[in-house]
Amino acid sequence: MKISNHRSRRAALAVALGSVLALTATACGDDGSGTGGDKGSEGSGKGEIVFWDNNGGVRTDIWKEIIADFQKANPDIKVEYVGIAATEYQSKVDTAIQGGGLPDVGGVGAAMAAGFAAQGALEPLDGRLSKSSLNGKLNEAMVESLKSAGGGEALYSIPTSANNGVLYYRTDLFKAAGLDEPTTWDTFYKAAEKLTDKDKNKFGYTIRGGAGSIAQALDAMYGQSGLTSFWDSSGEKTTVNDPKNVAALEKYVGLYKKVTPAADLNNDFTKMVAQFDSGTIGMLNHNLGSYQDHVKAFGDKFRGIPQPTGPGGKRVQVSNPVDGLGMFKSSKNKEAAWKFIEFAMSHEENSKFNESAGQVPANNDAAKDEWIQQAEPTKLAAAALTDGSTSIVQLPYYLPDWNTISKADNEPAFQKVMDGQTSAKEFLDSLADQLNKAQAEWNEQKD
Repeated sequence: MKISNHRSRRAALAVALGSVLALTATACGDDGSGTGGDKGSEGSGKGEIVFWDNNGGVRTDIWKEIIADFQKANPDIKVEYVGIAATEYQSKVDTAIQGGGLPDVGGVGAAMAAGFAAQGALEPLDGRLSKSSLNGKLNEAMVESLKSAGGGEALYSIPTSANNGVLYYRTDLFKAAGLDEPTTWDTFYKAAEKLTDKDKNKFGYTIRGGAGSIAQALDAMYGQSGLTSFWDSSGEKTTVNDPKNVAALEKYVGLYKKVTPAADLNNDFTKMVAQFDSGTIGMLNHNLGSYQDHVKAFGDKFRGIPQPTGPGGKRVQVSNPVDGLGMFKSSKNKEAAWKFIEFAMSHEENSKFNESAGQVPANNDAAKDEWIQQAEPTKLAAAALTDGSTSIVQLPYYLPDWNTISKADNEPAFQKVMDGQTSAKEFLDSLADQLNKAQAEWNEQKD
């Protein structure tokens, strides 16, 4: 996509966002045909609602369990579950916003909130939450993160969980090779090389080259460079193409095919996780969501630790998007939709969901449950985020075009860097140009 088209799309979204932010949490009713601009209605609070899961397949079983619990407690409401793969979710919602067929409730994480809100598709939830039994029971930082991601004026999604980047490594392979734990980037690179034996199809690391590659690359860049802000002091220019980040990306991408499988070029997280769990790879960067998969594959022969530390022993990570549930404005049964969201965020159900996902619960009571103490990666991740040892580079989820820039437009470009067709500097300069334009338009819209 050309930059000029980017500008037009972002400008249109910015105008739309300005209109959306003027809305209140009051539900207005019209006929509602299920497109983004329809206002829907409160409905009877009974009957059927449709729920779109934004991580279908991976989370299908746990959501069906929660839905069964909900329908038992609310026999007058039926929930139709639709599981959509994470890689397809945004495009499916965007299509439905324009053409109709939106669900009542759907997954709305921080990375997608601004884009959906800018198109007028989401119902503000502040008023409902303030009157709910959930009020004061949810992690305030997660609530604020989603509010900021949606533009800062309204809350469009109720948080379910927080994720965090994790470095998984095979303790048995490290012990056999006499390697130190990969707690620093230096020990990480040394281990990746020593654990690789291409002739025996053994590799030290698996790098993400397919869907979701940009976030992982940014994490590796900022983790090594030690830069702690996504924008410079002016707030107008991104730091992604800072020389320190360029050097970090060059080193990181240099792992491809040297200590990683060639298939990594097209690997999304499911393929990457499956490849690691096959048993021939020493390390994997992913998040808390794959913890249970590794338990099934290796038992106690692996660990999941916070990301490596960089210069001066400092750990820097990019923000992992908070996930949540949003209500689509076109819903004709908002009362029932809210009941479902409220139920899913209750102590028992939110704890059940996050134990399955291996993530940090949004419900404060659920976050105190015993299983968190027993799930080491979740426990360590929660500590790293709260004990002052980690600096978080906040990604600009509030930009309406962030998800498009960081996924559809630049994932193919990143593959060219991995393949050696494009330099790290050329890639990051192009990414920076797109981000600076998006930020300028956002600042203009705010003014």
